[in-house]
Amino acid sequence: MIARTTYLLMVLLLLGACQSMEIEDFKETEPKFVLEQYFEGKTKAWGIFEDRFGNLRREFVVDIDGTWDGTTLTLDERFQYADGEKDRRVWTIEKVDGDRYVGRADDVVGTAEGRIAGKAFTWTYELDLPIQGREVRVRFDDWMFLQPGGVVVNRARVTKFGIELGTVTLFFQKPASDSAKSDNGTREAA
Repeated sequence: MIARTTYLLMVLLLLGACQSMEIEDFKETEPKFVLEQYFEGKTKAWGIFEDRFGNLRREFVVDIDGTWDGTTLTLDERFQYADGEKDRRVWTIEKVDGDRYVGRADDVVGTAEGRIAGKAFTWTYELDLPIQGREVRVRFDDWMFLQPGGVVVNRARVTKFGIELGTVTLFFQKPASDSAKSDNGTREAA
């Protein structure tokens, strides 16, 4: 029994270490994702959380107000869950250089780190989540991909001690009433 458990744990750790997708793989892809341009103004997102067995556990909608001051992107996210629960997270995200970002939010442990290339953005952070009346520290590994037409697809692996607990899938979209958009969802010059 112990040998079987050890073997299973080794396989899970090896599978977790085999992630081969790198941000550099997307350097030449289109449309170009400019995080601070995309999230400036109002954005809406629809999401689900599936446990590691593929069972749908939560559904939610997020209304996001974003402001960019030339250095810092502030995202005020208001979550509405299907079960009636509401939550709010305010991110402050700084552009460190051409392709790197760092971010903070009240429930994020330490600093979130991200990189962008072409149509892709990757973002990692630890979060204290309330689960069954207690705080559980988990890691989020997000990958966002800007699609033609301005939709952003986000897939996040949620792990604890390297073991996958589940995935969050989100779709972001700018409201139709927003100013004129190009195919990549950024504002067009008037």
